[in-house]
Amino acid sequence: MDALRRHTLLIIVLGSLVISLAMGLRHGFGLFLEPMSSDLGWGREVFAFALALQNLIWGLSQPFSGALADRFGAARIVVAGGLLYALGLSMMGLSDSALGMSMSAGLLIGLGLSGTTFSVILGAVGRAVPPEKRSLAMGIVSAAGSFGQFAMLPGTLGLLEWLGWSAALLVMGALAALMVPLGGMLRDRPSPRLASDLSLGAALDEAAGHRGFWLLCMGFFVCGFQVVFIGVHLPGYLVDSGIAVQVGSTVLALVGLFNIVGTYTAGWLGGFLSKPRLLTWLYLIRGMVITAFLVVPLSAVSAYLFGIAMGLLWLSTVPLTNGIVASVFGVRHLSMLGGIVFLFHQLGSFMGVWLGGYFYDLNGDYDLVWRLAILLSVAAAALHWFIDEVPVKRQASAEAEA
Repeated sequence: MDALRRHTLLIIVLGSLVISLAMGLRHGFGLFLEPMSSDLGWGREVFAFALALQNLIWGLSQPFSGALADRFGAARIVVAGGLLYALGLSMMGLSDSALGMSMSAGLLIGLGLSGTTFSVILGAVGRAVPPEKRSLAMGIVSAAGSFGQFAMLPGTLGLLEWLGWSAALLVMGALAALMVPLGGMLRDRPSPRLASDLSLGAALDEAAGHRGFWLLCMGFFVCGFQVVFIGVHLPGYLVDSGIAVQVGSTVLALVGLFNIVGTYTAGWLGGFLSKPRLLTWLYLIRGMVITAFLVVPLSAVSAYLFGIAMGLLWLSTVPLTNGIVASVFGVRHLSMLGGIVFLFHQLGSFMGVWLGGYFYDLNGDYDLVWRLAILLSVAAAALHWFIDEVPVKRQASAEAEA
């Protein structure tokens, strides 16, 4: 039992470190929008499209990397993802064309993220932790990603100001390479195959016929739209309003700091309260926070308060959403099914970051996208209200893993 506990703790620690690096590096991309666009003579849509493509590639590849992690374990997937992530950042630092930016920031980093973030890591954690502690453990690991966002963002800004955007990205590529040895040590144990287990095809058919699964997918679309639009475009929005760029980086750091509290708390609450109901309230409060941010006169103080409030709500959706998937369908195919739900998150991310750049170049402001983010909060709250997290009933199934 002691050996099992040590192995579980090791999975949680290594998974937390990998997610902290992957999400921490990604969280600073918005700081590069203005300097890269200005130096290379691009409109903001070029940079925004590359990051939109990144989120789309990340989402499209996530079910496949999740299925491979379910089958072979997370270690190989994290190692491959870390290599692609490091290569993408290095090539991004050397890019001088829209095509190069799309290939590096879009394709390579998108593939790298699919192997180093939530679906793969939380799948490994979900298989290692007992059901009664699963939501809390997922909250802890998700909170580690939040800590990475907080801890690495000031360093990213410092590198940008000290070295310029190109050299800063090369240094970030070297940091991303640290995920390779960490992933190599992440020796999780895939769930033992039982005679009663569903095949991959049967698991897909089961999820496809489950109404709550599609409601969860559509709700997670909203999460992606909101957080990636804000994460990428908020620094530029503040600069356009006459607020120093350092304020924008501090706001994103506050998001990361308070996200630690919010994500851990969401995972803890999900252990004994209804996860769909928690998600309903989370999205409603997000909509109110965004509305207040736009209504109150903009200042550094209001921006800091917005960062704190959004941080409490930022990735709180992740342990709750993945926890619902595990509760309803079990953990045998958790990384793959969680990857499909995450695909919808990334479709929302693509729309949020790209529409932000598109409408900015078209209208000179972000007003329309802010309004859309508020309306989507209301829609997501309604969708989650109708989700039931009762485990599916299967014939001749001894679902010991759920």
